[in-house]
Amino acid sequence: MTIRLHFSAPLLLLPGLLFVAPPAGADVELPAVIADHMVLQQELDAPIWGSAAPGEAVRVRADWLTEEVTTEADADGNWMVRLRTPEAGGPHSITITGGNTITLEDVMIGEVWICSGQSNMEFAVESTGPGYPGVDNYLLDIGSADFPDIRLFNVANSVALEPRTDCTGTWARCSPDTVRGFSAVAYFFGREIHFETGVPIGLIGSNWGGTPAEAWTSAEFLGAMPDFADGLARVAEARTEAADIEERQQTALAAWWAGLAQKDAGSQPGQWMSAEFADEAWDEMVLPVKWEDTELGDFDGIVWFRKAVEIPAAWAGRDLVLELGPIDDMDTTWFNGARIGGFEEAGYWTTERRYTIPASAVKPGRNVIAVRAFDSGGAGGLWGDAQQLTLAPSDADGEEAVPLAGPWRYRPGAALSDLPPWPSVSRPDQNSPTTLFNGMIAPLIPFAIRGAIWYQGESNRSRAHQYRTLFPTMIHSWRAAWGQGDFPFYFVQIAPFGYGGDEGQAAELREAQLMTLAVKNTGMAVTMDIGNADDIHPTNKHDVGKRLALWALAKTYGREDLVYSGPIYRSHAVEGAAIRMSFAHVGGGLVAEGGELTHFTIAGSDQVFVPARAVIDGDTIVVASDTVPHPIAVRYGWGPADAPNLFNAAGLPASSFRTDAWPGLTQPR
Repeated sequence: MTIRLHFSAPLLLLPGLLFVAPPAGADVELPAVIADHMVLQQELDAPIWGSAAPGEAVRVRADWLTEEVTTEADADGNWMVRLRTPEAGGPHSITITGGNTITLEDVMIGEVWICSGQSNMEFAVESTGPGYPGVDNYLLDIGSADFPDIRLFNVANSVALEPRTDCTGTWARCSPDTVRGFSAVAYFFGREIHFETGVPIGLIGSNWGGTPAEAWTSAEFLGAMPDFADGLARVAEARTEAADIEERQQTALAAWWAGLAQKDAGSQPGQWMSAEFADEAWDEMVLPVKWEDTELGDFDGIVWFRKAVEIPAAWAGRDLVLELGPIDDMDTTWFNGARIGGFEEAGYWTTERRYTIPASAVKPGRNVIAVRAFDSGGAGGLWGDAQQLTLAPSDADGEEAVPLAGPWRYRPGAALSDLPPWPSVSRPDQNSPTTLFNGMIAPLIPFAIRGAIWYQGESNRSRAHQYRTLFPTMIHSWRAAWGQGDFPFYFVQIAPFGYGGDEGQAAELREAQLMTLAVKNTGMAVTMDIGNADDIHPTNKHDVGKRLALWALAKTYGREDLVYSGPIYRSHAVEGAAIRMSFAHVGGGLVAEGGELTHFTIAGSDQVFVPARAVIDGDTIVVASDTVPHPIAVRYGWGPADAPNLFNAAGLPASSFRTDAWPGLTQPR
């Protein structure tokens, strides 16, 4: 039995596929990020680049320029020109001519921002599955998201061992349909900038949940940190053995799926995928739904779904497109007994399934769709929105799609406990040094940008002291790669959360982020007041985006009237049995939200911190405790889930901080 595996975003990119020169006579091609509906950064020399036959003359004409720009593809088939962009506006068109002609339409000129990080940046406006419930009142945000001058580009998850030259993604106008799955923090940031500046905004989302900062850092800069020497060596070794690693992984996966027939009766040839199979005795489930919310409960393993559909006579002999929405975790899908697609490797539980049914398999009347869903833990099943489940001709011209939401017949095939262990071949992944810079940042360079916003840090919490160096190194690596100088880089300090066993690691990570403000042209949005002790993914992303936008509006767009930061600890002095602290960014005065100040602790020479009284005195705070007559140090908001209440008069919260420099838990001994 031959198993064909489908990967929309390969976990391992072979070096041989990275830089392939186009053959003689090849068409002019553009990277995904240069396309219809894009936003180009205003008032600078914006790169436009691509590939063509080596030596081919390439002409680029923008409708706002009086003359076209010409160049010639180099020996590897690569070419690039720079177009001087005007003030914000549009729409514009750009025509690229070589052996063929490409015309880019609906191009806007405005402000472009990279929006990157891990799961809290990935967190979409709408619910996308377990642990990602969507933002507060997301239906209102989606319904009002009619902003055609805000453009969205989402980079598909991709790991690479060397810097890639292209990625998967498309530009789209912001609308209720396009915003629902986009980064909420990025959207609310961009929407605020759009409201305040009135110019088109381009938001490029490049994020992956659960990933560490070293994965997003270039090899050139990460190589200066000895801590990552072993990880970089493993990536380098994998580059030389990539073909062998990939072959072993694919062989192991194919063997695992082929062996299912021994455990799952439905997987035997001619069984539950067959159009002729009698499924009248099966139970029914209304899809889409997470099957944990049905009588299946917490079942993990394989569940089969079948649905008979009536195909109009006019559809016979035409390719059809089957859309099933996202499936958690994996699937194999058949149409009339013929396999038409599947995602048969972990990591694609949020990926929408879209399979083409060849015309040869389509007949008028009754046809049968069969889906084998495999859930390896947590929620499972076809869990998207009802409108995501459809069947229609690929060349449909005004024809209504057949809706597939509703009752499907289902039957469990095999419990997870009865299946062999999932095959795994050791290889670099999304947590390995440089792999996401290579796969998800490098393909965007040198696209002209105004700056970047970043929300990450949770995955580096146990190595917070290292993050003091790693995070600035990552920022410098991006700036060096883009070659646009010290562009604005605004980031989110991680929110309070009840990490199990945390004894200060989260506070030390927040401290490392606070220290990163020493890097030129950076800013930090504090979230001490909008975390969730029980959920690492707080649903208030509106204020996160707005606070990032305050930094951008004040520091990048010249809004000097705005208070853009909450109080930041500056200095302290011991005054007898008390410690007095002063702050920057008091924003009209310090405020204890809701009453007395909370979450201050104080310690003497024994370094044992106890709860303390804290009182605002002008633009300073005085802290003391009767049990510490000779205080040395104060800490604020140092617990992992602390939600303290120090703000400035502008309503922005203070960062957690400490006045001491005693060795932390994450500092190497």
